Amino acid sequence: MHMHSAIRHVLVVTCSVFLLGSLCSSREVPMVLEKSVQSQEQATRTTIDRFNEVFSRHDADGLAAFLTEDTVFEDTSPAPDGRRIDGKAAVVEFWRAWFVRNPDARFETEEVIVSGNRATVLWVYRKMRNGQPWHLRGVDVFTVRDGKVAAKLAYVKG
Repeated sequence: MHMHSAIRHVLVVTCSVFLLGSLCSSREVPMVLEKSVQSQEQATRTTIDRFNEVFSRHDADGLAAFLTEDTVFEDTSPAPDGRRIDGKAAVVEFWRAWFVRNPDARFETEEVIVSGNRATVLWVYRKMRNGQPWHLRGVDVFTVRDGKVAAKLAYVKG
């Protein structure tokens, strides 16, 4: 009787392995993961696009809706490492003051590259300086969490 029970146990385990193996074949798991990654990347892209739309309007209060409470912004200045600003309230106040100082500033997106919850945005910043058109090229590296910007790290050329 003991031998029969052991054989039965082996058969149950073996059948379970084959059944689960066929339900979760190696061809299906990557497809499920791929759909999950695509969904996350679409959510990241949507968040970045909406953030940039509000930013383009110089709407500091509107930006607040797209920032996590513990958001981090790293400015490009002062050289060489920039300044780190922590927390939603501090970041919103930074942008509010910046928009007042730079009313004609425009950021034009050149390219957005998304991978999972991260996005890299290549941009051109344009404004008038001393009565002349002026521009600067740079990159923002974003981290998105729960549909909001958790980090925006800015870098510039030159």
